[in-house]
Amino acid sequence: MDVAFGTDGWRTTVDEFTTPRIRAVGQAVADYVRENADGSTALSDLGVVVGYDPREGSRGAAEELSRVLAANGIDAYLPRRDTPTPVVAWTVLDRGLDGALQVTASHNPPEYNGIKFVPADGAPALPAVTDWLADHLRAPDPCAESEQGRVHEVDLLEPYLEHALAFVRDAGVENAQDVEGAPDLSGVTVAYDAMHGSGRGVTDVLLERADAEVVRLRTEADPTFGGTPPEPSADRLGDLAERVAAGAADLGIANDGDADRIAVATPDRGVVDANWLFAALYDHLIAAADPAPGAGDAVRTVSTTFLIDRLAEAHGQSAHETPVGFKWVAAAMADHDALVGGEESGGFGVRGHLRNKDGILVALLVAAAHAVEPLDDRLDRIRDAHGDIVQDRISVACPDARKAGVIERLDDEIPDTVAGTAVESVGTADGFKLRLADGSWLLVRPSGTEPKLRVYAEAGSRERVDELLRAGGDLVEPLV
Repeated sequence: MDVAFGTDGWRTTVDEFTTPRIRAVGQAVADYVRENADGSTALSDLGVVVGYDPREGSRGAAEELSRVLAANGIDAYLPRRDTPTPVVAWTVLDRGLDGALQVTASHNPPEYNGIKFVPADGAPALPAVTDWLADHLRAPDPCAESEQGRVHEVDLLEPYLEHALAFVRDAGVENAQDVEGAPDLSGVTVAYDAMHGSGRGVTDVLLERADAEVVRLRTEADPTFGGTPPEPSADRLGDLAERVAAGAADLGIANDGDADRIAVATPDRGVVDANWLFAALYDHLIAAADPAPGAGDAVRTVSTTFLIDRLAEAHGQSAHETPVGFKWVAAAMADHDALVGGEESGGFGVRGHLRNKDGILVALLVAAAHAVEPLDDRLDRIRDAHGDIVQDRISVACPDARKAGVIERLDDEIPDTVAGTAVESVGTADGFKLRLADGSWLLVRPSGTEPKLRVYAEAGSRERVDELLRAGGDLVEPLV
């Protein structure tokens, strides 16, 4: 059956998102849950939460999945309304469930849909799990009627909101008494753009409960997301940035379609590059925690800024690099008991809450950080202490079937210098990352979602990044 689990679940066009395929995924998950259940767990005690985003057909797909699970003796917990992915993932931990299914295509256009599976630890499923599911797709196989489970319609939002407020109030750290009463956002006005996604009525409500004044943008339910992909990139957040620049709000916050990612706008910077947002978040958390060496480590993907490493080193901590994909970030967070993990696309997870991306709780954390020190001031301070960084990327068209061969050939073509600067070391965690003597870097890796190779560069100026990207394109294009 043609179901492929990629970087973050199965995504496909709606014409391929058929009921038989949906039900086959449900059966594979039922088989996985039963096979991995504790030997002392009765079939009647198994449970999986089944969430969904606001796309047309998402609720119906979630109902199909719930029925398949129940027919296999597993109780399904179906939220009353479309629900953000991080809420669904956190509910797995909160209720001690055996996993979650989330019907969503995240930030993809409305003509896409998909399914994410979250195991019992609340973290993204690793390839060992998704490969198992792909190998066990089959038509539903109900157990005896007397052994079947039930579908429960539940409210997932209120328990999550209460938890998020308490978590940020304590800053998620041991010395919570130092920030007693936080978050107090009274006097802070936040413009919130839900992009018609599942964050509406969740992120904005959470901010209001912390006493922020909230200006709402695109918080109406719309399965077409206004006709554009619900991706919080700068080119899609013009209204949000303009309102903040005009003084209508102190801070702008946006979520993607399933609210696991976040974007932020400030008066001086407009939409903040996600690398800088990661730095601000880490700076806030580590200042509140004041951790012992090793207790405040950060995890970042290979395509995320070295600025995180500089911050970590300044506080006696370490930064750990992973391949692209939050599943790898989550795994490394567990391995190193890291304080925070993140990626340059705006996905962040925080220790003590969830080893998964959460654009809702992080929205409250960022707003709380802004209340302590205006975000523009914080970013200026970080830049003054650790240097400026600029990052960008280009794409080089490359058929999926040729990607592996190009990367293999690139191994023999690594130059001694790039754009006039010596290559000091080469990382191979995900493609090839060339670290240069001037502190800049160039990364070439295959896209996990499109027939393209990605070429990333980071340096201290826009001009230098452009120079590196041109050199990277010149290196890769002849190999395709």
